[in-house]
Amino acid sequence: MAVSIIPYESIHSKDFYDLNVAWLKKYFYVEEKDKELLTDCENTILKKNGHIFFAKYEGKIVGCFSFLKVNATSFELGKMAVNEKYQGLKIGQELLKFAIRFGEKSDWDKIILYSSTKLPHALYLYRKYNFVEVPLETDLPYARSDIKMELQLK
Repeated sequence: MAVSIIPYESIHSKDFYDLNVAWLKKYFYVEEKDKELLTDCENTILKKNGHIFFAKYEGKIVGCFSFLKVNATSFELGKMAVNEKYQGLKIGQELLKFAIRFGEKSDWDKIILYSSTKLPHALYLYRKYNFVEVPLETDLPYARSDIKMELQLK
C-alpha cells in the first residue's frame, strides 16, 4: 500500500473540512470549536504555528490530522480523520506514525490529544503507539471529549 503523507496546501481546505465533518456527524455533532477550526484552518491552525497533513492514497486525499500549538514544546494532535471508504487499510496508523516522527524531529517534549471513549478503535490506536491517559481538565472546548492522552517524546 502506497500512502504518502503531504503537508497542507490551500487546495486541500475542503478536504480537511469534509473529512472531519463526516466523522463528527457520524459519531457526534459539529461543535462551535470544530466550525472555527475547520472553516478557517489557515488562520486558526496554520497561522498560529500549527500544522496540517494529509494522507494521499491512489491519487486521492483520504485522511488528515492537525497539530495545534500548546506551547513551544507541546502540540495537540487533533482533527484526525480517514475517509470511511478507506478505513481498515491502516491509513490512520500511517498518519499517527508520521505525526510522532514529526514531533520527534521537531524536538517537541510531548504530543497531547483529546478523544472520546465512544471511539474505541481510535483509543486502541493511540495506546498502541504509547499514548497514555492523563487527567482531563474541566474547561474543555469540546463536549465529546471525555479522555485526554499524551505521548512523551523526551
